[in-house]
Amino acid sequence: MSRPHALLRVGINYDRTLGMRRLTNTATDIVIDGDGSLHILCRGENLVFIRHLSMNDDDLGGFNLVGGGGAVGGSFKVEGEFRWPAAMVLGKDGNLWLSDEGTHRVSVLTVDGELVSQWGEFGNEPGQMNRPSGIAHDTDGNVYVADTLNHRVQKFTGSGKFLSSFGEYGSADGQFDMPWGIAIDELGDIFVSDWRNDRVQKFTSEGEFVFSFGRTGSADGEFNRPAGLTVDKDGDICVADWANHRVQLFDQTGRFVEKLIGDASLGRQAREYMITNLVAMRLREMTSLEPQKRLRWPTSVQTDGDGRLYVADYGSHRIQVYKKETLPLSADEIAAIPRSHTLYTQF
Repeated sequence: MSRPHALLRVGINYDRTLGMRRLTNTATDIVIDGDGSLHILCRGENLVFIRHLSMNDDDLGGFNLVGGGGAVGGSFKVEGEFRWPAAMVLGKDGNLWLSDEGTHRVSVLTVDGELVSQWGEFGNEPGQMNRPSGIAHDTDGNVYVADTLNHRVQKFTGSGKFLSSFGEYGSADGQFDMPWGIAIDELGDIFVSDWRNDRVQKFTSEGEFVFSFGRTGSADGEFNRPAGLTVDKDGDICVADWANHRVQLFDQTGRFVEKLIGDASLGRQAREYMITNLVAMRLREMTSLEPQKRLRWPTSVQTDGDGRLYVADYGSHRIQVYKKETLPLSADEIAAIPRSHTLYTQF
């Protein structure tokens, strides 16, 4: 599959907010189901659960992984050992695949909460893991895991058989200092957020280093602990810049394009709650709404085929949704890159 020669970037507009405190507490990661609904991994100190929401903010149920016992978080607790689930992805099999920092393994669940399998063990030998975080699938169904405290990425078959790995501790090209997020685009290239090196690295499907971008800081294109990331249909790389409380978007070469800092309003669930809570209504009426809109500790960003961006707004217990609009351009629809350029436009 080829990328567009260039893009007319129309803009990224705020679309909606889903979830709320008490429903999607500490939203950590997002999976977009085939029907357009969302499965949201919510990871709190004593309660970890997966919530299912429609795009109309309907609560479609949930289930607990850690803590809870009844309707707290979800309607039931999954039979299986979970301690600190970190990330989640939807497999080609239609199941949810989760990494778990606490058990050092991968768990596979149906979207209804039935445990299919669990595999992996603690250690630093090939195939063993130490605090795995990001997880992704390639087009062949193989599983890539960011093996965070072993400072590497490991590749497994869908049944958990070790295939290969790349990376080691350090800050040079191809090295890692606590890799966290991982994404694989439709071309097979691998993108890894290098948490304590404050950068993103790109690799081939064989684990060969291609390029990196980012450095420590808060200016455009800089990072303060990059977390989850994804690559959209245009080849743009979207990164949850966790401690800078924003999401940054880069083009396929790693060039900074723009950032999202948060524009949330009250979603349907939140509005219905507020209407029945007089104290909460009064407090919201008395406070400035400006900081309430902003992202706080975003941990993950996902995209769909319609150009939407979904941000797990961890510190505000919700999902912020944006819609990106672009038009693909062929070589004869845009001028060649000039030797020296500045952007000047009347529009």
